[in-house]
Amino acid sequence: MSTLFNYILKIGDDSLILGHRLSEWCGHGPILEEDIAMTNIALDLVGQATTLLNYAGEMEGKGRDADALAFLRFDREYRNLLLVEQPNGDFGMTMMRQFLFDAYRLPLLERLQKSSDVSLAAIAEKSLKETKYHLKHSSEWVIRLGDGTEESHRRVQDALDTLWRYTDELFQEDDAEKELVVSGVIPPMSEIREAWNANVNRVLEEATLTIPTNNWKHSGGRKGMHSEHLGYILAELQYMQRAYPNMEW
Repeated sequence: MSTLFNYILKIGDDSLILGHRLSEWCGHGPILEEDIAMTNIALDLVGQATTLLNYAGEMEGKGRDADALAFLRFDREYRNLLLVEQPNGDFGMTMMRQFLFDAYRLPLLERLQKSSDVSLAAIAEKSLKETKYHLKHSSEWVIRLGDGTEESHRRVQDALDTLWRYTDELFQEDDAEKELVVSGVIPPMSEIREAWNANVNRVLEEATLTIPTNNWKHSGGRKGMHSEHLGYILAELQYMQRAYPNMEW
């Protein structure tokens, strides 16, 4: 399989799994407005996943569309970040997970708009407007919770301490992807990390939150080695298609 297929698959999987995670909040949001907001963000992410996975399927040339890639792979075949499969936890945990991802996804899409692959550039351009809102939403909540009550500060700081170990994986790239950088298809991850650091540092400072100083780094999702949480996600996500093969709405 081509390097570009694998790249599109992994960013599509990020959207799919995080979109599913957020959908678990439907009907359980802390207030009605947030219940609707998180559901809409989940729908945005699933829509992005559909577009990306359809394009990946076309590139693969084996007749698999977005549904086949979403519902008919085993856990080791998914290439999503470990970060996006982590449990929702409380509202602070969900917002911190979303913020750390959004702060990475926005500069990535901004640079993918200039991709030498016309289709990928178009997908990035279409997704960018949604992602700007996602980052605005999650940033505001991180600041509000961090600089809020003693309890809200403690909870969101605990979330940051828990999730920080997964952030290094955001910027990993293999040798094959470096060739895509040279050909102008994707940006160098060093640029994305720089933009991510600037945004994250600014928001966390305003939120009066402390960046963890430990060097724990958990990765493996990009290579198909996931946490135990992905299996539970896929059991729910894939149930209908597995139970009733080739079903259509």
